Amino acid sequence: MKRISLNFIKVILALYVVLSIVLYFYQEKLIFLPQKLEKTHHFNFSQEFEELNFKTNDDKLINGLLFKSEQSKGLIFYLHGNAGSLNSWGNIAKTYTDLNYDIFILDYRGYGKSEGTIISQKQLFEDNQMIYYELLKNYNEENIVIIGYSIGTGLASKLASDNNPKQLILQAPYYSMTDIVQYKFPYSPTFVLKYKLSTYEYLKKCKMPITIFHGTNDRVIYYGSSLKLKKEFKEQINFISLKDEGHNGMTYNKDYIKEIKKVLDK
Repeated sequence: MKRISLNFIKVILALYVVLSIVLYFYQEKLIFLPQKLEKTHHFNFSQEFEELNFKTNDDKLINGLLFKSEQSKGLIFYLHGNAGSLNSWGNIAKTYTDLNYDIFILDYRGYGKSEGTIISQKQLFEDNQMIYYELLKNYNEENIVIIGYSIGTGLASKLASDNNPKQLILQAPYYSMTDIVQYKFPYSPTFVLKYKLSTYEYLKKCKMPITIFHGTNDRVIYYGSSLKLKKEFKEQINFISLKDEGHNGMTYNKDYIKEIKKVLDK
């Protein structure tokens, strides 16, 4: 019996090691689900927009779209979720231009027309910061609002923590990617996770007002993630719960549109 038990333990340990190796080398494919577009792709939206390209430190081009309102109060710097491309994400722009804000949305490396591939969270942070600096040439920082959705919430929190925008708004945020993995897969080897994206750590450096929106029926990033953030940053976070809302389509939720107007008008 002892021999059988020892062999069983060896098998379990071997499987754990194999799982750790697979997760380490393939985590980008599990986390990031880009839609790639040809360079000649023509975006088709119901409103006018400007297509912008930014060169990174390693000579890759990051593609983004700027939608302008008729009477702009400022700029929304929007960091989207882990799937798709600007071809679909551009559709959210009207919600914000109708509220008299310009909105800039970028595609991360490997998404849409953006070149390169994602290899680290540091790389993502640097790309976002470089583009933020470029946009500051045309917008005053006191009129910039950073919004992040889903995977973009950690990126938005990091960007806000290193700068001084007017506000930070998080749609369906996670406490950290480590926390999400532990919640969904309790026995996963989180020590191999390269993308910690520790939102709670970044928020400690944020001095601007922070608003969180989260749907009570979110099955992708559990609702409790936002409750943990609210508990940790009681006074700093304005938490708005969206009853019966799931993970996708929050921007078109009537309650969200009503509340985001109030938040942006502050």
